[in-house]
Amino acid sequence: MEEKLQHLFNECKNELYDIGIDIENKNIGNISISIGKRNCKRYGCCKQEQPIESTKYIERIGRKKYIKYKMYASHKIEISKWVMDLKPNIIKNTIMHEIIHCFPNCSNHGEDFKKYAHYISYKLGYDISRLGDKNSDLMASNIVPASEKYNYKIQCTKCGYSFYRKRLNCNFSRNYRCGKCGGHFITAKGEFRA
Repeated sequence: MEEKLQHLFNECKNELYDIGIDIENKNIGNISISIGKRNCKRYGCCKQEQPIESTKYIERIGRKKYIKYKMYASHKIEISKWVMDLKPNIIKNTIMHEIIHCFPNCSNHGEDFKKYAHYISYKLGYDISRLGDKNSDLMASNIVPASEKYNYKIQCTKCGYSFYRKRLNCNFSRNYRCGKCGGHFITAKGEFRA
């Protein structure tokens, strides 16, 4: 599985190089990729390490101040085990998403991340978004999703997108908005199967 992941990562690097993005330059830093040790629901993650002191800045959110960095010298990308069972194009889409997090000012899903995601999607035909749809990706890969029991159903009032959770923060619908359209959430408690 590690060989397959490394092969797909190298393909992604070559595709990016062909459209003028060299991920082996000093502004991006070292990137290593591996399969995640934990079995989790997320597709993958990018862990930034060794922040570059000259890119340090302070961000104020309300009354609090946070020290942040625009660039890092090292990045560790982890792809979840279950993603490796999907089709190669879905795995590469996940790898591309995590590679974008390695670019300067792209550690979150802000404007710079969206610009790179749109550019790479346009040039290479990917569908890089902030959120993935696990059930549709499993279906596209001819894998039957396991039926799990959930305690809460969360639905967007604007676009109708819904998802399920076993546990839920009591302030969820007040503190969070839909990632697809920005709408408000409503929650229902009960016994649901996804």
